[in-house]
Amino acid sequence: MPVTDYISTLGDNPYFGAGAGLFGIGLLAAAGRKSLQGASILFRRHCMITMEVTSRDKSYHWLLQWITKYGTRTQHLSVETEFQQTAAGQIKTRFHFVPSPGNHYFWHKNSLIIVERNRENKLAEVFETVTLTSFGRNREMFMNILDEARSLALQSTAGQTVMYTGYGSEWRPLGYPRRKRPLDSVVLDKGLSEYILNDIQEFINNPKWYLDRGIPYRRGYLLYGPPGCGKSSFIMALAGALDFSICVLNLSDKGMSDDRLSHLLTNAPEQSIILLEDIDAAFVSRDLAAENPVMYQGMGRLTLSGLLNALDGVASTEARILFMTTNYIDRLDKALIRPGRVDLKELIGHTTDHQLQEMFMRFYPEEPASSAEDFSVSVLSLGHPVSSAQVQGFFMLHKHDPKHVIANAKDIVLL
Repeated sequence: MPVTDYISTLGDNPYFGAGAGLFGIGLLAAAGRKSLQGASILFRRHCMITMEVTSRDKSYHWLLQWITKYGTRTQHLSVETEFQQTAAGQIKTRFHFVPSPGNHYFWHKNSLIIVERNRENKLAEVFETVTLTSFGRNREMFMNILDEARSLALQSTAGQTVMYTGYGSEWRPLGYPRRKRPLDSVVLDKGLSEYILNDIQEFINNPKWYLDRGIPYRRGYLLYGPPGCGKSSFIMALAGALDFSICVLNLSDKGMSDDRLSHLLTNAPEQSIILLEDIDAAFVSRDLAAENPVMYQGMGRLTLSGLLNALDGVASTEARILFMTTNYIDRLDKALIRPGRVDLKELIGHTTDHQLQEMFMRFYPEEPASSAEDFSVSVLSLGHPVSSAQVQGFFMLHKHDPKHVIANAKDIVLL
């Protein structure tokens, strides 16, 4: 059969015609789908703008809080619980609804915002991303959103001190924001708190001075002295006076390593004080370790050399304020507290005459100054060192009876 006759026969076959029609329709549908996909990709690429923020970024929680405020019509929600401390010292619980993982839509300043929140589990750590998409090509909109989110986060912690702790390789808020503690509520020896505050403010206000002289722009402080004398309390009040947060690092943590410490110090939140409390418990002098290797064996995966390099090595960060506290300065390795790593060492010791009088007048402001002098003389005549914690505890037992406090000052050593 000639080819032309064969084609003619197929053309007259109704089944072939129907199949060819279906094939053509399928081909057109596939081409249309591909065209739509390509057009969609081109449209998203040239007519839409997208911003992705990961949970490891500092602005991630700011952005979630911002979405909570403006995405009020979102129907699929997750709950975040927040604890706030009232002016009376009570803890108030608040619940915030944030968009759950998935896609969400809301309007902001006449612009449609598409929010895509993704969550995946990576070993023991949850990793999340939030992607914002909108029409147009103006990046300024996302910059404004981030600025709004930051301002909103700062407003929520105004008048409070935020505490952070190292969790894995990132900093996370520790508990709830604390009320700022007044600096004068922590009574140190005369002029000491003002001296340290002025030193930090001079450091903060003069970064160019360090840059011009090629000096690393960082400052280290060591507060040492007996327990209960106000080292940690003073740092808390100091952070409030500077409007800084506090990043607490536990060097005794079994999961702490040289790399993790270096990473945490490098990525500390801005305007924060890094606090290494009771550093003597994490490291001992190399002389002591050599004298009794069994006692000090296996005290942590973090090495002393790793800490020293993190503090002032080549890769150490700048624009940093670091405080260390210890009850036993003699147990610290001399290399740890040499100039350059620790710029200022201050003894926070047992109460002096100035402290005893100041603390008395803070608790009993209606009493005459002579009563504060009598109390101070009574305590100092005991010949026994007394800490600020003991004095405060004694005052707390007799909040409304200053005469009993003066008459029975000898009982303070029993606390």
